[in-house]
Amino acid sequence: MTNRSLNLDDRLYQYLLDVSLRETPLLKRLREETAQLATARWQIAPEQGQFMALLVQLTGARRIVEVGTFTGYSALCMAQAMGEAGHLICCDIPGDYNAIALRYWREAGLGARIEQRLAPALQTLAALEAEGLAGSVDLIFIDADKVNYPAYLEHALRLVRQGGLILFDNTLWSGRVLEQQPDSADTRAIQALNLALKDDPRIDLSLLPLGDGLTLCRKR
Repeated sequence: MTNRSLNLDDRLYQYLLDVSLRETPLLKRLREETAQLATARWQIAPEQGQFMALLVQLTGARRIVEVGTFTGYSALCMAQAMGEAGHLICCDIPGDYNAIALRYWREAGLGARIEQRLAPALQTLAALEAEGLAGSVDLIFIDADKVNYPAYLEHALRLVRQGGLILFDNTLWSGRVLEQQPDSADTRAIQALNLALKDDPRIDLSLLPLGDGLTLCRKR
């Protein structure tokens, strides 16, 4: 097959980082601390965080919702890019890593700009709709339990304004999306989401081979 995305080996990937990554010392320290955790695989790639920050700047996003925050790297990237008038709501469940996120946000001077809500994300998203946020969110980043991705999509479409962005992480799922009859409910959910997004008339769509697959949806 021709005209496909370039396959990055370790040397070329390092080159990409060397010539483009503008990671701050604080972000690097957070990433390195997160790498020591047993759940470090949940962390997004640094170049993805930088790309998401650029999306925030390009769209002028001021109200952002994140579903799945972990130690707060992606939230910190976006909050730094959104400006003083911005507000970021982070949805996650209670875990030891919550304190790490808060510590770094405060050190960055962004504690007042980021709100952490600890509860099942579907519950929090429903609460945001009940609070009157429907149709007012500029950008939603979804990187939580994969089995609920299709449900998160419907909440996101209600919350995001026309022209706003919905980002889904892990949509290539380390290649497991190619499995014919997957045992994993997470894999089946991502496959279902990808197929549904392909023909969804409510969005414009692009799936990027960035990190573990990042899908961008613009609400029409």
